[in-house]
Amino acid sequence: MNSIEIERKLNDIVNNLGRDEFIYEFLLAYGISKTSITRLKKGDFNLSKIEGEILYKNKVFFAPEESDRLLIKAEEASKEERIVKQSPRFIIITDFETIIAKDLKTKINRDFKVAELPKYFDFFLPLTGAEIYKSSNDNKADRDAAYKLAQLYDILVTDNPDIYKGGSHNLNVFLSRLLFCFFAEDTGIFNRRSVFTETLSQHTSEDGSNVHQYLNSLFHRLRSNDGDFPVFLKEHFPYVNGGLFRDNIQSPRFSAKARKILLECGDLDWSEINPDIFGSMIQAVAEPEERSDLGMHYTSVPNIKRLIEPLFLNELYDEFQKYYDSATSLQKLINRISKIKFFDPACGSGNFLIITYKEVRLLEIKIIQRLIDLEKEKGRRKLFFTSISLFQFYGIEIKDFAHEMAILSLWLAEHQMNKVFDEILEGYGQSKPILPLKEAGKIICGNAARLDWGSLCARSPVDEIYLLGNPPYLGARLQDEKQKEDVALVLKSIPGSNNLDYISIWLYKAKKYIEGINAKCAFVTTNSICQGEQVSLLWPAILNGSIEISFAYQSFKWANNAKGNAGVTVIIIGLRNIGSSPKYLYFDKVRKEVKNINAYLLESSDIYVIPKAKPLSNFPEMNFGSMANDDGNLFLTTEERESIIKRDSRASKLIKRLVGSLEFIRGVDKFCLWIEDKDREFASTIPMIQQRIELTKISRQRSKRQSTQALAKFPHKFAEIRFKDSDSIFVPSVSSEKREYIPIGFLNSDSVIVAPNFAIYEAQPWLFGILHSRMHMVWVDAVGGKLKTDYRYSAKLCYNTFPFPEITSKQKETINQYVFQILDERAKYPEKTIAWLYNPETMPPGLKQAHKELDESIERIYRLGLFQNDVERLEYLFKLYEEMIRKDTLFAKSKKISVKKISKSE
Repeated sequence: MNSIEIERKLNDIVNNLGRDEFIYEFLLAYGISKTSITRLKKGDFNLSKIEGEILYKNKVFFAPEESDRLLIKAEEASKEERIVKQSPRFIIITDFETIIAKDLKTKINRDFKVAELPKYFDFFLPLTGAEIYKSSNDNKADRDAAYKLAQLYDILVTDNPDIYKGGSHNLNVFLSRLLFCFFAEDTGIFNRRSVFTETLSQHTSEDGSNVHQYLNSLFHRLRSNDGDFPVFLKEHFPYVNGGLFRDNIQSPRFSAKARKILLECGDLDWSEINPDIFGSMIQAVAEPEERSDLGMHYTSVPNIKRLIEPLFLNELYDEFQKYYDSATSLQKLINRISKIKFFDPACGSGNFLIITYKEVRLLEIKIIQRLIDLEKEKGRRKLFFTSISLFQFYGIEIKDFAHEMAILSLWLAEHQMNKVFDEILEGYGQSKPILPLKEAGKIICGNAARLDWGSLCARSPVDEIYLLGNPPYLGARLQDEKQKEDVALVLKSIPGSNNLDYISIWLYKAKKYIEGINAKCAFVTTNSICQGEQVSLLWPAILNGSIEISFAYQSFKWANNAKGNAGVTVIIIGLRNIGSSPKYLYFDKVRKEVKNINAYLLESSDIYVIPKAKPLSNFPEMNFGSMANDDGNLFLTTEERESIIKRDSRASKLIKRLVGSLEFIRGVDKFCLWIEDKDREFASTIPMIQQRIELTKISRQRSKRQSTQALAKFPHKFAEIRFKDSDSIFVPSVSSEKREYIPIGFLNSDSVIVAPNFAIYEAQPWLFGILHSRMHMVWVDAVGGKLKTDYRYSAKLCYNTFPFPEITSKQKETINQYVFQILDERAKYPEKTIAWLYNPETMPPGLKQAHKELDESIERIYRLGLFQNDVERLEYLFKLYEEMIRKDTLFAKSKKISVKKISKSE
């Protein structure tokens, strides 16, 4: 049951309001089974004896009431013992014009008109067994600092032409030092606020000529307690040391403009900046050619929490609540947290490690607060120290700048959390001083695809380890030679691994790393690895009997606070050793407990849909459309077609309508020359056509491919011809995710379907109906590939694997009638495009109804009762697919045996 279905059903309830059936239809909309509703109506499940009321245990208390008593009744019901003891999640009181609703768990109330019910669908989502996910906003200060630092970076590169001589490492360290100084002067690491910016302004000239000298002296002071330093440096700046200031690196030279921007950086309030800003800075600051390199997508705090909460944080908080009144158990929980290892094997600038560090420190503070209360109850006072160390944090990053930022960011995060620790615990807690800086975790610079993860973050039977992060994505076609070598090296045991996304390396290595030990992992990844052919290539090697998916987020936009706030469509996948703990699926804003999560991120068994060369069901063959390979010379606009026919009307027989996605869905008119061999000589007598044939010949001759050059002998024809002189079904290769149905066409013989779209020739209406059904749609959504979140159709994966029962001639005729209804409804709007007709916001009611009737007729072929939701549809389809594949395999084997027997007898 997803939000689209719920919203649609609530709209139906509002538009066809029946008082007696309202609450029952409402519960059906949220996935309560028809059987349960029947028993509720009979009184088996209704625990209220008052007429008109429904008291459904753990679900809802519903009562009609007079308009002037709605609020009073809702308040009374929330306190009435006979109601409260049945633990209803919701109280719903209505006069059938207004609804008063109370969520007794969250204590949130809603008051709205019945007509507005679909707008409030998510309020009642817990009825499905789900909970709403909420996130906070990003910090504007982070973005402002990133943009300002980018300006500084760009002008330093301009003012220092040799800045990259010997590599970029020195510049990266220099920028890290600047960032530390800005942060240190605003957060109390240095002894006075704005001291770095003020001394910079006072002790450097306006033309910027001596800024580099000032910075060199300052950095020398920060790395050494010994030396002959100016008095102001000794007074205001402490010994810092650590890896950050250890090396003697010369600062770049500054111009007046660069100095001005540096001072403007200092004017920002760096105390408001989260250390996870430095992820944004990587994208805003790194060299232009590196800004999108290796699929780096820098992340916001709420998004990172989406991953770490189900991976480990929720479970730790559950333990906190469980042992809330036991000081001994709470101390054991702190000890446990202090030993956990957190490992990001593609850590970038450290975003995930930083947020993880801050979240476990916050949890530790809450536990200590409770321990303080327990000590007070016994009349005792105790001073607490943090047990969490940066040494628990491990990372690998291939980019030097990002690696430096990760180390720096962890230092800053430690300082921030120390301040929080001291402030919240108010004399009951004391943090250790940050200076001099110590090692910030175990972050190394290297290629995680090649490194042995165990050598960095060692594993033992007593360890508790969590792998997390946002590894580089990169589809197979976007990988450079080194990355392809990485894939070949790591995934050599997987046939077809050269077609896998780069992130598959991390999933495979994570599986090997956590196998058999107390460890779990979760990664953000593009949704492509759980769609299409990649599923059957990658996942059998991961979910192979010892590892399972523990939680997953279905596709969503992963926004970030990088420059431009670019977003990418992703999923989140959690892996663990097989166990009995709950598994959760997250989709829309919902979390749902499920029995199993398969590689398609569905609540279903572990089935892999493998591309097939021929249809599994009794369907005719589907092919790509025809391909011209003509440099556009055989294609015609409406004006060009009319011009040719105007000069010679006989040319009309050489022209057909051309149909691709744009033409069919957006209603763009386009045509093509379609010249049979028998008409070749006639075509040459029409100058405008002959000219286009000659241009096609020239373009093919110029090609570097021999196969294309060979086609120059037949310049009047398409390069690949699959057209048949018959009715055809048109299926676009890509369709918008917003549509409830992929727009499919039923075309006559005057239309030529072009690749990469798909065509079925000698087509029958009943097949059009099957492909246009909801059943086929949910199959395509589950097993087909995606272009971002749009549907990407595949004949081998979507059509050839689609499980459909054998049907009779009578059933085909019935489907035909529903198909004709759909085509008739389309025909009522000749001026409208298919895009308009299938836009959910503009789709005509008659067309919606025709599709609804077709859907129901198709579903009744699968089983007598209609499906309640897409989850039911998919579960049924996967079971049927499994059965049909088994029969298909047995048939193939028996056929081979028969062939062997015949050959022996011969």
